[in-house]
Amino acid sequence: MIFFLNTFKGMIKRDYDIRINMSIICDFVDIYNICIYDVCVQKQNEKENIMVYIWLIIGFVCLVGGANFFVEGASQVARKLNVPSVVIGLTIVAFGTSAPEAAVSIDAALKGSNAIALNNVIGSNIFNLLAVVGICGIIHAMPVDKSLLKFDYVVNIIITIITLAFIFLTSGIGRIEGAILLIIFIVYMIYTVRSALKGNSDNKDENKKKLPLPLAIVYIVGGLVLVILGGDKVVESAKEIALMFGMSETLVGLTIVAIGTSLPELVTSIVASSKGENGLALGNVIGSNIFNIIFILAFSSVLNPIGADVVAVYDTFFLLCATLMVYILAKNDGEISKKEGLAMVIAYIAYTVFIILR
Repeated sequence: MIFFLNTFKGMIKRDYDIRINMSIICDFVDIYNICIYDVCVQKQNEKENIMVYIWLIIGFVCLVGGANFFVEGASQVARKLNVPSVVIGLTIVAFGTSAPEAAVSIDAALKGSNAIALNNVIGSNIFNLLAVVGICGIIHAMPVDKSLLKFDYVVNIIITIITLAFIFLTSGIGRIEGAILLIIFIVYMIYTVRSALKGNSDNKDENKKKLPLPLAIVYIVGGLVLVILGGDKVVESAKEIALMFGMSETLVGLTIVAIGTSLPELVTSIVASSKGENGLALGNVIGSNIFNIIFILAFSSVLNPIGADVVAVYDTFFLLCATLMVYILAKNDGEISKKEGLAMVIAYIAYTVFIILR
């Protein structure tokens, strides 16, 4: 009997030990599975983060490439309709270089991303004035056309003041304010085209390559599709990057998006400057800045009113200060010297550091 009881106790003890060991093993298995799951989730998140940057780059490539295709196709169609080359340059080419900003701001406005819609324009104009003009000035001293300072640059100053007043007084750009800016745009374009036609009687450009009409239409449609898709990807990627790093849409709009959409102006102006055509470089920047405000920002706000906070007032005021500074430098010496160009680039770097730290 005693032997039987001892044997039974031993069986119970072994069974208890087995259960404890099984429980420990199960706990280890659970911990292992959790660790494996965490690692998989982390790797998946890393892949998704990398894809955000890839889509952002693809978006910028589509914007720039699409704009180039659109300009080429539209220019060819215009020439076939006997539209003067100077008018093509003032309208189609001007729109093409600003197409990335237009696509991003309009898409952002429609999606309610007001900070990106507004600050893309403000940031692009600041980048154009300080970074693009500054870099061109460093490459080669930039002589300034007096007619540019007398009219176009003055228009640029006036519309910047009007935009600042709208943002300060109404906390944004509503449909009425946008309509006012669009009216200014129409008047400005009519005056500019008429003035150009009076001063340019040569309507032919034999050196340009010619495309068949069907191919030109493909260029136009394909370019517009790329610009629209690129703008959508840039906005979505910028918003995700802002969430990833805890950045505000304002900061992303003023830096990543603004610089990316200003690539056409940067490349065009640097190429012109390296060839000694700095007058074309500055004209390209001023024309783009005017277009950004009285067409892109205006059209975006008409589609969907754009709200703004006090930070937007400060950034727009800085844009006005930068605009006046460049005007004074150009007016005094009749050119942007290398030292002045360097000072402008330093000013842009200082501004970028400030908006990141604020």
